[in-house]
Amino acid sequence: MIPETDENLLDESLDVQPLPSLTWQLDFDKKRIVGKIDGLDAIKQAVFKVFQTDRFWHDIYSFDYGHELTLLLGSSPEFVRSEATRMIQEALMPDDRIQSVQNVEAEILGDQITLRFGVVTVYGSFEQEVSRNV
Repeated sequence: MIPETDENLLDESLDVQPLPSLTWQLDFDKKRIVGKIDGLDAIKQAVFKVFQTDRFWHDIYSFDYGHELTLLLGSSPEFVRSEATRMIQEALMPDDRIQSVQNVEAEILGDQITLRFGVVTVYGSFEQEVSRNV
């Protein structure tokens, strides 16, 4: 048997609403959940967590989650500076609460890269710093 379709349902528009940002608040020092957070604080935590996760390495995460900064290992400083901006944007822009990434600065000291950038969200803006070994 073939199911029947109600033609009137095909013409109705869908209400697209952003997902809520309410999430568990993590205390990274004590390695515990300490409550719930929402809004800008939830996005700050989400951005921090994205840069703690290597993309494509963990089956539990989709291919849209995480970063690829580890691909910069052994690269020249000029290449690292140019690719870091793209990699940061690719890591953060899948989150529909984040509107843009601005003012990316890369500082390389030995094998350490420190990235500083601004994140513009629907709840406001904040500055983020990420350090990785390259």
